[in-house]
Amino acid sequence: MVTVYIAGALFSQAEREFNKKLQHMLLGAGFSVFLPQEDAEENKDQGDDRNLSSLFNQCLNGLKISDIVVAVLEGADIDSGTAWETGYAYAKGMPVIGFRTDFRIQAQGERVNLMIQESLSEYADSFEALEVILKKYG
Repeated sequence: MVTVYIAGALFSQAEREFNKKLQHMLLGAGFSVFLPQEDAEENKDQGDDRNLSSLFNQCLNGLKISDIVVAVLEGADIDSGTAWETGYAYAKGMPVIGFRTDFRIQAQGERVNLMIQESLSEYADSFEALEVILKKYG
C-alpha cells in the first residue's frame, strides 16, 4: 500500500479539520496516511524540549516510511514546517504534490514561493484535481 505523508499547518482548528478532510479522502482512495497531528499526537506538551525532539523524530520517521508527500500550501505564505518537509522529500527524490485551494497569486505570478513551486512533482488546486493526480500513484 502506498503511504502518503500530509505536510501542512496544524495550529488552528480550521487547519486540523482541513487536514482531516484530506486524510479521509486519501484513505477512501486506498492510501495509507501519515498525519502528524494524529500520528505524533502523544507529544502535546509543547514546553518540554524532549517532547519537541521526539515530535521532530516521529515526523521525520513518518517521512522516511512514506512514498509521497502531499504538501498543503494554503495561505499567504506556507507553513515553515511544511516548507522543510517539502525540501526534505524533494532532496530524497520523493514525489511532492502541492495542494492549494487558495486562489491568491504570489509575487511575479507564482502560486507559491519559487523554491517550493520548483520542488513540486505535481500541483492540485482542488480536491477533485488532487484525486486525479493521485490515481497515477495508487
